Amino acid sequence: MLAVIDYGAGNLRSVVHALSSLAVSDLRIARAPQELTGASRIILPGVGAFGAGMDQLHAQGLVQPLQQAAAAGIPILGICLGMQFLFDSSDEMGQHEGLGLLPGRVTRFPETPGLKVPHMGWNQIRAARETSLLDGVAAGSYAYFIHSYYCAPRDAADLLLTSTHGISFAAAVQHGNLVGVQFHPEKSQRTGLQILANFMEFAP
Repeated sequence: MLAVIDYGAGNLRSVVHALSSLAVSDLRIARAPQELTGASRIILPGVGAFGAGMDQLHAQGLVQPLQQAAAAGIPILGICLGMQFLFDSSDEMGQHEGLGLLPGRVTRFPETPGLKVPHMGWNQIRAARETSLLDGVAAGSYAYFIHSYYCAPRDAADLLLTSTHGISFAAAVQHGNLVGVQFHPEKSQRTGLQILANFMEFAP
């Protein structure tokens, strides 16, 4: 069973629609800890501010169950803000603790003349290494981004995809059963759907 986390601030509807187009039928919307029981994989979508999102995950009692699921080896996919939640901390509008599942931090794109922040629109993604999560994803593919903050993994081995917006940044990460994509696969057409389909078959 696939559990998709609903904490009231995620891009839930479009993610569920994309999964439906992949004929994913055994799907549960999880708003409380008990609704994660029996999940064989979890998707944590997200848009909005890091601190407010983490506050809501705490309020719904979902932080510890997510940490326990990660420790149990259940595949977890974080999307956009959901990817950022996987890391130790973010400096978005103050300092905020994340789920602490991946070592690293989330920080704002540096001020650069001529560089627009947020980074919004289509951008090229480049593979940092081979993995089944990228099966069927052509080299030079594009994905759809919208974010002002990016993840800086402490361990370069966790990089899965990179992209560039003034600087090179982590477009996707993977460490064991934990996967994060900074772009929106549900808005990234064939490339995004392929990555979602690969996650549904992912066996770390």
